[in-house]
Amino acid sequence: MKKIKTSAYMPTEIEVESIAQNSVKINAYPFEFGFAVTLAHPLRRLLFSTTVGFAPVAIKIDGVSHEFDSMRGMLEDVALFIINLKNIRFKIKNDAKRAVINYSFSGPKEIRGEDLTNNDIEIVNPEAYLATINEDAELSFSIIVERGIGYVPSESLRDSLEPGYIALDAFFTPVKKAVYEIENVLVEDNPNFEKVIFTIETDGLVTPIEAFKNALEAMYSQMSVFNGVLDINITSSEDASVTSGEVAKLLQSVEELGLSARSFNCLDRAGIKVVGELALMDETELKELKNLGKKSLEEIKVIMAEIGFPVGTTFAPEVIESVKKRIQEIKSESIEE
Repeated sequence: MKKIKTSAYMPTEIEVESIAQNSVKINAYPFEFGFAVTLAHPLRRLLFSTTVGFAPVAIKIDGVSHEFDSMRGMLEDVALFIINLKNIRFKIKNDAKRAVINYSFSGPKEIRGEDLTNNDIEIVNPEAYLATINEDAELSFSIIVERGIGYVPSESLRDSLEPGYIALDAFFTPVKKAVYEIENVLVEDNPNFEKVIFTIETDGLVTPIEAFKNALEAMYSQMSVFNGVLDINITSSEDASVTSGEVAKLLQSVEELGLSARSFNCLDRAGIKVVGELALMDETELKELKNLGKKSLEEIKVIMAEIGFPVGTTFAPEVIESVKKRIQEIKSESIEE
């Protein structure tokens, strides 16, 4: 017999699993039937469209008049050179929104992303290939790099450029992959609840967790437009759900972090048994732990970031209070046993 309810079941579990460099899986459950895809689909779109990145928007090459031209002494034609340039991931230093950078190379040389790094620009994938020039070639070019979100076609940029520049399609998003799967999970003998599994990969400009947070913030921001007119209070039940799931994760054993023996033994000797104890410590407090070396500190910082609690994370007062209370209870129970 189906139970009569007055509100939807609120998911309480979230798991973060690192599967490769700059790639994670995020699992959230249990959702009632149909709710998982309702949440997952817009989040996937927001992952691609709201995460800020950098991209070359225009290029000017000495001796080249258009993108279908060729250049003496360069292995690639201009069209292939531009394709290679788009695969190089730029980051403007000093939080600037726009940078114009000039480059000049003499052959023979194989030019890669690392050769484009300077005082204004950092290259996220320095191994990326750009072009090869022979011994009697000179390659000089200027590129305009801008900060933005999503994708902007070259047609939208062409009219704003100075003469001589070739407009480029701008792929700003640092998110390379964002997919989700829906699986059934069992809740109180009901097999129709759902789990959503996100797989997110970035180019390294931001971490997958940061990209996911950006998408969530964008979703909340877009929905908040209704609050002003309709006077909707949507914080209490949602916040309770988020807090519940957050606290549950913070109460996991340190053993579940998969730390190396050296790092785990150091924490164990310091009496740190629960993930929440680490999450509530800042970097200075961690450094003060006896016999915790630099490598162990870096390992802990990486793993805490992967599970969604980077060292130095600020928690709501009610979360801190709840976690401290439960940690004390857990340790008391352990002593009694």
